[in-house]
Amino acid sequence: MNLNERISEFTAYLTVEKKYSSHSTAAYATDLEQFTDFCFRTFETQSATDVTHLMIRSWIVSMMTEKINTSTVNRKISALRTFFKWLIRKKYATKNPMQKVLAPKKAKRLPVVVNDANIERLLEDNLTSDSEQDVYSEARNKFIVELLYSTGIRRAELVGMNVNDINFARGEIRVTGKGNKVRSIPMTNDLTDSVRHYLTVRNHSFAENHEDALFLTQKGKRIYPRMVHTIVHMKLSGVTTLEKKSPHVLRHSFATHMLDRGAELNAIKELLGHANLAATQVYTHNSISKLKEAYGKAHPRKN
Repeated sequence: MNLNERISEFTAYLTVEKKYSSHSTAAYATDLEQFTDFCFRTFETQSATDVTHLMIRSWIVSMMTEKINTSTVNRKISALRTFFKWLIRKKYATKNPMQKVLAPKKAKRLPVVVNDANIERLLEDNLTSDSEQDVYSEARNKFIVELLYSTGIRRAELVGMNVNDINFARGEIRVTGKGNKVRSIPMTNDLTDSVRHYLTVRNHSFAENHEDALFLTQKGKRIYPRMVHTIVHMKLSGVTTLEKKSPHVLRHSFATHMLDRGAELNAIKELLGHANLAATQVYTHNSISKLKEAYGKAHPRKN
């Protein structure tokens, strides 16, 4: 049974039964045709019954040798895996060679972090003062950046915050995270002062507004995610040349700087609202890199 003869039938199945988009179906077809072509060129066969896990591994190695992105390679493997399951179900093949194939692991990207000096500049009162902005917008934008860095909360968590999530008596901020899990984050004295200042400006600017949202647009409605990203990107552009300038960069910076200053990993996990410690451990890589750099500069036997 020729593989090429079944690709069109398989893509029709994806379109009609699985309701895949034309773009997704075309991507599957391209990936499968590339594998079939590889089998013909390398092993002189296009028969499904001839395909072995060793042939598939050889295809993977050839793609990695060509420096094809790991994510792209994994997508092609996924397409092939789905295709062979379908062949087995349709009884076009009796063995599934994909059972012995493992996808290559993607290299972990280290979190992008703003260094301490630039964070200090970012939080300066007069950093990006804009005379064309109204008083509320300027106070809001500055406080958004400070809150994101001081607490490590996610953009969606910030957008969803209400005024009553601030508890001055307990010195805490209540945050509703993924899965509607609620956690409390302590406020430092500086952050408490910043919250009070921001709320004073907010209440003065929207005295007749009964919106519960902590952060508002100029029209008095709850702020939205894209607006938060724009504000953070604008602020970070004034202090760093990092390519990535998103709210999550401030979350990464918060966690990394906490770890650098001796905070326990479990404590950072709870503050970030991670479900497990593995998600938090990525920040140890940045800290280890920093230790290695210091070691290389200071160790008497470095040469």
